[in-house]
Amino acid sequence: MKLENKPTSITLQNFTTESGAFYAILNLSFQVFGPALHTAPIVLVNHALTGNSQVVGDKGWWNDLIGAHKTIDTNKYTILAFNVPGNGFDDATIENYSDFNTRDIARIFIEGIRFLKIERLYAIIGGSVGGGIAWELVALEPKITQHLIPIATDWKSTDWLIANCFLQEQILNNSSKPIEDARIHAMLCYRTPESFAAKFQRTTNEKLAIFNVESWLDHHGKKLQKRFQISSYKMMNQLLKTIDITRNSFSFEEITSKIEANIHIIGINSDLFFTANENKATYEELKKYKNNVTYQEIVSIHGHDAFLIEYKQLDNLLQDIF
Repeated sequence: MKLENKPTSITLQNFTTESGAFYAILNLSFQVFGPALHTAPIVLVNHALTGNSQVVGDKGWWNDLIGAHKTIDTNKYTILAFNVPGNGFDDATIENYSDFNTRDIARIFIEGIRFLKIERLYAIIGGSVGGGIAWELVALEPKITQHLIPIATDWKSTDWLIANCFLQEQILNNSSKPIEDARIHAMLCYRTPESFAAKFQRTTNEKLAIFNVESWLDHHGKKLQKRFQISSYKMMNQLLKTIDITRNSFSFEEITSKIEANIHIIGINSDLFFTANENKATYEELKKYKNNVTYQEIVSIHGHDAFLIEYKQLDNLLQDIF
């Protein structure tokens, strides 16, 4: 049984984005964990803004949820994870980030799924922008998966989210320390006032003569700067801003009524980015004409990042599916 591999690349040819930008060649890299493809049910995991295809393993970002004898058991399920083109993990960068929207990435992933001769996935799961890509995938290919599990996300970017992405873009384009400063702002969206209060309690770092919350933010900025490229940050921020399964398409009801997957929406009660109210509204709308949709909630003070923190709750919410 092959648990882990190095990223493998697929070369896509002659891809035109929705905005009309033509790419003669696009690199799509992926990793597979657990049983070899086509020997077990396949779960597609979509990464979030600073994530990548390294879902499990030494530097796996979702090790607590996925792995041998974990919630999503790599003894039972094959895990497939694509790198969003331009995320920098495979050393391939894309400078013209505004050429792309979230649906373009979903189209690219679909080409990858076809290349790998996968007819139907068992589940597509993703948090944040990864969940937005998951929504776009099922909107384009309503039969592609048995289960859709969008976590801390929604089928569209709200005005509030777009506003924060706009500020991120301003920082990335204008700051002298773009990645560090953008990351510091982003952490304020990913967490909550309650989370900060519990963590720092207004304590100070005597040696540096600054508040501990400041040194923590500074640390997060520097840490990301060391491992992430500015073109990757701009690209992923652009995708966060452009989630919308209805753009240049049909109505929400027309699109979603065709989706065959069981839809398991998981919100976070304190999420400032993709609010629980938006998730509940999506659920209420879907429930009018679908009987295979559920809404569940992670209860946490930590806000948007709770999908990477509250593993016990996620395990409880997902165990019936896996």
